[in-house]
Amino acid sequence: MTVQQTEQELREDLAAAYRLIAHFDMTDMVYTHLSVRLPGEGHRYLVNPYGLLFEEITASSLVIVDADGVPQQKTSWNINPAGFVIHSAIHANRADAACVMHTHTLAGMVIAAQDKGILPLNQINIEFYGAVAFHAYEGIAADDNLSERERLVRDLGTRNAIILQNHGLLTVGSTVAQAFYRMYYMEQACKIQIAAQSTGVPLHIPSEEKMLRAKNQFDTDPDQGQMIWKALRRKLDREQPDYKN
Repeated sequence: MTVQQTEQELREDLAAAYRLIAHFDMTDMVYTHLSVRLPGEGHRYLVNPYGLLFEEITASSLVIVDADGVPQQKTSWNINPAGFVIHSAIHANRADAACVMHTHTLAGMVIAAQDKGILPLNQINIEFYGAVAFHAYEGIAADDNLSERERLVRDLGTRNAIILQNHGLLTVGSTVAQAFYRMYYMEQACKIQIAAQSTGVPLHIPSEEKMLRAKNQFDTDPDQGQMIWKALRRKLDREQPDYKN
């Protein structure tokens, strides 16, 4: 799907995603990344310049980097190659992972600190039933740890969401819209779980049959977040039109 989009269209989509991550309070100051693969031959990706807040990102401020996170265009901003390690590993090994999103939210980090991941406590959580991978904590991701990159790709497998234990959340998608949809609702699932656990009362888990039925309903929905994405882009066009600059 991303092959059909021009570089400018991908720049605007990714800039919109950065603004929306900021709008929904899912940032970690200037840290973490959202990236998208550019069409054409070779490994070229758009990523945020290091030091800008997500609310400051514009289409033109995004930087083209190669698989090692080295800028492939002139830029006055620094790029954090070590921060791109996780993204480059997934992009390089998953042809369908055109967009990769990684967050350090409070709710996401709380669930990443638990052994059982996302529990099927609510309809939103059930969308992720059996669909979230896990990667054990190995310290801060570094560009010299190639073996961890291999383990991360192995752990993710064909899934589209992964909990980086003791770290945070990560989603992938064939489009920016799809990856954002998955990240937003994965974050909601984490918030729901923490709120439910905080009540101190016994938690109800639906039957396996009902969970599988609901999960199949989610998986066979042809929209996959496109309607929401269009609505959110209209919101940004009204309130923060400079993201397209």
